[in-house]
Formats: sequence, structure tokens, C-alpha cells
Amino acid sequence: MGRSTPQLEFRWPAWFRALRPPVPLKIKPVREDGGLTAWCAEAAADLSLPELARKVRVSWNPRMQTTAGRAWWPDRSIELNPKLRECGPEELWRTLKHELAHLVAYERGRRRRYIEPHGLEWQTACADLGIAGEQPFHTLPFKRRRMKRNHAYICPNCFTTIHRVKPIQRSVACYDCCRKHNHGTYHDRFRLMKTSPADGDASTR
Repeated sequence: MGRSTPQLEFRWPAWFRALRPPVPLKIKPVREDGGLTAWCAEAAADLSLPELARKVRVSWNPRMQTTAGRAWWPDRSIELNPKLRECGPEELWRTLKHELAHLVAYERGRRRRYIEPHGLEWQTACADLGIAGEQPFHTLPFKRRRMKRNHAYICPNCFTTIHRVKPIQRSVACYDCCRKHNHGTYHDRFRLMKTSPADGDASTR
């Protein structure tokens, strides 16, 4: 938990923006799958969700390593791990329906401020798509990329040590201590302090 840092916003006149060279578009490492997209569109239409049926897109993302699939809202897009092709058609369709269920749940509840990612709305959508009782996380044998956590931070109050892959760039406090002693809001008393990774104790997380 941390405090937001004030930022300056510059507004350029329209005539100056016209003189700036165009920014090259980043090419996303994804390939749309027309067949899977068509199936999702038909499934959404059957559930009386025309906007989702019109906008949903399914693509393969070769950058995905350990995640089987990912759903993006409000883009209404689904990304799948190409390794699913090696796991058999049943795993592919289960993962596709799992991710589509997220979009169905968000589509149905888009007027609400927040819904649980794997809450009742998602579970209902899974049942509607034929995968009732679906688990929130997959157990597919995807190898995880091991990344060294070379940055360690310690809470000066409870002495919990937190190891990070990247250094913390802003003021961050111990969540447990803030929740227990300061009603869940940030306080400098619990601000995490840089320490040596070798100094960590058994209370790491």
C-alpha cells in the first residue's frame, strides 16, 4: 500500500501536436483465431449478449509462459497460451470457456462497480457455458520461469521480510500492519525498509 505521487500534466496546443512525428505503433505478439472467435461470438449471442458477440476476439499469445489463458475487459478479448495445443482439445475448450465466462460475467454486471473475478457471476457463467464447478486456477504442467528476487524489504514493526524481483520505486508500507494498527491506510511507521536479501528470516512471504 502506498501514497500516490502528484504528477504534472502538460497540455500541448493542437498546432504543436501536428508538428510532432507520428509515434510508431507497437506490434502485439498475438494472432487472432477466427474459428475460436466465431465460436465465442455464437456462444455470447446464445446468451443474449449482442455487444459481446460483436466485439469478442480470441488470439494466441506466444509470450504467455505459465498462464493458460487471459480475458481482457472492456476490450472483450481472450488470449490463449499456444502450449494448450499440446494438452488436448478438452483442455483447450475448457480454458476457452473459462476465459469467456469472465467476459460474460463482466458483460452481465458492467453496470456494477465491482464483481469478484471468480465469484458467483463467473460461476454462473461457467455453468451456462457447460463447465459447472470449474476451478479458478488451472493445474496444467506449464514450466514456471524462475526469477531471482534480489531486492529485500523489511517491516520495522513486525519484521516481516518481503523479497522482490524489481526494486520498489515508491513509498510502500506493510499491509498487515497497516490493516491491524491503522485501519488499512498507509502510515510511515510501517514503511518497508531496504535490507539485504541474505538478512531475511523465516517470516518471508
